[in-house]
Formats: sequence, C-alpha cells, structure tokens
Amino acid sequence: MLAFGAGAVLGGRHVPESEHVAERFAAAWAAGDYARMYALTDAKAHGRSLRDFTSAYRDAAAIATARRVRFGDSRDAGDSVVAIPAVVETVAFGTVRQELHVPVTEIDGEARVAWSPALVFPGLREGEKLHRRTALPPRAALLARDGTPLARAPDGEPVPAIAASIVGELGPVPAEREAELRALGVPRDAQVGLTGLERMLEDRLRGRAGGVLLAGERLLGTKPPQPAPAVRTTIDPEVQEAAVAALGDRLGGIVALQPQTGEVLAAAGIPLSGLQPPGSTFKIITLVAGLEAGVAKPSDTYPVETHTTLEGVTLENNNGEACGGTLEQSFAHSCNSVFAPMGVKVGAERLVATARRFGFDQNPGIPGAATSTLPPAGEIGDDLALGSTAIGQGRVQATALTMALVAATIAMDGRRPRPTLVHGQRLGHAPVTDARTARQVGRMMQAVVTSGTGTAAAIPGVAVAGKTGTAELEDTRPAPGSGETTPVVDDEPDTDAWFVAYAPAKGRPKVAVGVMLVRAGSGGAVAAPAARQVLEAAL
Repeated sequence: MLAFGAGAVLGGRHVPESEHVAERFAAAWAAGDYARMYALTDAKAHGRSLRDFTSAYRDAAAIATARRVRFGDSRDAGDSVVAIPAVVETVAFGTVRQELHVPVTEIDGEARVAWSPALVFPGLREGEKLHRRTALPPRAALLARDGTPLARAPDGEPVPAIAASIVGELGPVPAEREAELRALGVPRDAQVGLTGLERMLEDRLRGRAGGVLLAGERLLGTKPPQPAPAVRTTIDPEVQEAAVAALGDRLGGIVALQPQTGEVLAAAGIPLSGLQPPGSTFKIITLVAGLEAGVAKPSDTYPVETHTTLEGVTLENNNGEACGGTLEQSFAHSCNSVFAPMGVKVGAERLVATARRFGFDQNPGIPGAATSTLPPAGEIGDDLALGSTAIGQGRVQATALTMALVAATIAMDGRRPRPTLVHGQRLGHAPVTDARTARQVGRMMQAVVTSGTGTAAAIPGVAVAGKTGTAELEDTRPAPGSGETTPVVDDEPDTDAWFVAYAPAKGRPKVAVGVMLVRAGSGGAVAAPAARQVLEAAL
C-alpha cells in the first residue's frame, strides 16, 4: 500500500514529452549507449550515420579526457529546449560542471532531439568547437631498489653506467599508442617512454597531464599538471651489472627475479621482448603434465637410445647422445627420446593447458613485454608436431622472462609469481600445479646441475636447480628420400642456448634466472655459465 501510494504521488508529476526524450538521451549518454542516443535524435534525417555520430562523441570524450558523465534533473528552458545539469569527470581538467541544452523537435508526431555538433559535450554552444591546451609535468625520477637514481628527472637520462642497459629511451608518441595517450591528455609533441623501464613504467613516470579545456574561447575546465613521485624499481644494481656482463655483446636476454615476490632484479638485453623456441627448458612443463596425467612416474625407467621415431621421422637426442635410464636421469640429460613420446602420451589438450597455466598465451603483466605462445591444441598437428612441441620446438615461442617464471613456479611449490618492476608491489601467485609434483620436478632440476647437462651452473655450497635448452633454428632432418641435410649457410651456430634455474634449491628460494642467447650454441656450455654469474650476484 505504501509503495503504491509513493508511486502514485511520483507518477502524478506530469513530464512533458520533450523533457522525457531529453532525459532518455542523457541517460543513454551516461551509459555510453551511443546507438540508443542516435535513435532518439533526428541525426539520421540530416544524413549523419551512426558511425559518424559515435565518432563525434568518442572524439569529444578523448579531447576532454572524460572518464564519466552524470546528469541531474531536467528543466524546461523554453523555446523547445530542455536544460540538464551535467558533471563530467576528466583526467586532465578536473571535474567539469556545465549545463547541457537539448533542443527538441517533432518528427512524424514523435519528439526527437534536434541534434547538432554542439551536443557532443555539455556547455558547448552553437558554432563553438571543443579543444584543449595540455602539458605534462616534469618526468619522475627512476630509482633502483636501493634508492639510488637510475635516471634523472626531468630528462630521463641514465645515471650510473649499468642504467643504460635497462633504463631505455624517450621519444615521440608512437602511432599505436596515440589514441590511448590522447585520451589521457598527453600532448601530441610529448616525449614518452619507448623502451626499457621508461616504457614499462611509463604510466607511473609520466605524471598527470593538465591544462585548459575550451569551448571556442570560453573556459570549461582547468587543472595544472600533476607530477608523479619518484618510482623505486625492483632493479638491483649489482645483479643488473652481473647480467650485463654475462650477456656481453651477444644477442639475447638475461632476467633475474625473486620467486617469493615476483620482483625483477635484473633484465639485460631482450629477456622480456625476445621470442625464441625455448628448446628443452620446455621439458619442465612437459614433465609436470606427464606427472599430473600419470603417464610418467619418478620410478619409471626408459631404454637408453640415441633417438625416437614419430610419424616415421627420426628425432635425435642432442648430438646423437645415447641416454635414458630413470626418469630423473632422462631429464638430467635432456633425452628427446623420452620427452617427445611423453608429450604424445600426454596429448595436445593437456600439454597446451599445462603450458597456459605456466604463463603461455597470457599477458605477462609488464607493459611492452611479449606474450609467449604455442599453437592451440587443435592446430598442433600430428604426433611428430606434438612431440616437437613437447621438447620446445615446432611453433613454441617464449621469452626468457616466461621461462624464468617457469623455474620460479617450481621453486614456489607450484605457484607462479606475477612479475613486477615496482619495488614493494605484491601481485601474488597463480596456482599451476600441486606442491608434490613441483617438488618432484625440483629434485630432477637439481640433478641437471649436479650430474646432467647443466653442471656449468653449479655453485659450491649452494643447491642449484636448473634446466638446459638447445633450441634448433634450422630443420636439419633429411628431406624424404634424399639422405641429405639442410646446410648451414654461415659459421654461426644454428641453435639458441637456454638455461633456467633457481637457488637455493633447498630452503627458501631467493632468485630465479632465465638466460636465452640467440645462435650461441649449447645451453649447457654457453647459457649455464652465464646463469651462474647472475645467480652468484643475486645470492
């Protein structure tokens, strides 16, 4: 009874049709429903398409850096015009409070908004154009994790010698980011981060644009630019120096991070953006999938062989080595003859799903970092393609960051840390596998360093867990019936050298490392010693 009475009283207020259509127009605007707005106007009658109509509103919102618009109660302003108070929350000009004047006409006996370009933003008058003048504040200082400057404010110039390897460069707004930054008030002639930390932490270093928002020559809103505080990164100068030295003048990438926090301690070269086949480091994922599926057990043994055959094609072990034995020995010596067939037994669906839990096909969470990928299960192909995928070949592509996170996941008993470059930021961990499986894999990764292909990463007095990878870049298998191999056209090795590791492998892990060296040779001979340098610095 009370509800009915309240409705009757409220419903008793007569709202003219002109106000009703104007209020519906404003409500659709607040909801971002441009199609509904368009349907309430006479714009179509004047030859303006929905696409042009929508573009006009989106352009005005970008100019104004509008984030949200709210409307109040309407009133009749006379001459078939409805006035509606509006509050527009903007990034660069603060809160803009203006009145929207909505002219209403009648078409075929139905009230419609008489649309004109003056309706793209509250406060505009006929003939006025919405425009702005904006500026950025001085760029924030970039600091190492110990508080020492990596780059000066406001010019972004690197300070210590190692800073040049990680800080990156400033430059004109890239075309692919123009729309995004324009909507934040960034001037067209601004200098923004293009590479390195300057790019990855651009949103924190840039500060907030400010300026004036104008309707013709009339001021609609204004706010001064707001500088951002100095950004303290996760980069450890000593670990960064070790990574730079270990990389030398080689093409590739080295990354070090804390498994407990996801904080990136060092990044030299292209560890976040360089995509290459990960080779046998991917066997960590295949092993997890095999243990979870029950197609492999720590107690299993395998024949000692130099190769395996899938779909009538021979897949050799590295350098034709004969290996096998226990599962741990097969992993420690990186036997393709064991892990390619294991991938086939696991199946494409399970293998791909496991890789995705480890971070493949997912945004890494760091701006500018590349996404590691592998084909969808249904597109991998036959058993030969699946076996090749299981050993990190085929169409698998990974960054050193992703593979370092794979190692860190094992270190964290199956929980994958979410990486960060901001000191003190905690993004948590994503569950990947159970602790029992992770510990089984961790013990086998220790065997890689104590007695397998990764002994060059051993550190006296420290338990190190790792995995080598030697990823082939050319197909050197014989063409059917030819008996010949594809020749190497130059003296460069035709393999990428990989190594991933964490330490200490007993007790609380302090650091995980990913090393990827393009066309550098064998993972055990080349990448493992580089990883050891970085591990020692971090420990």
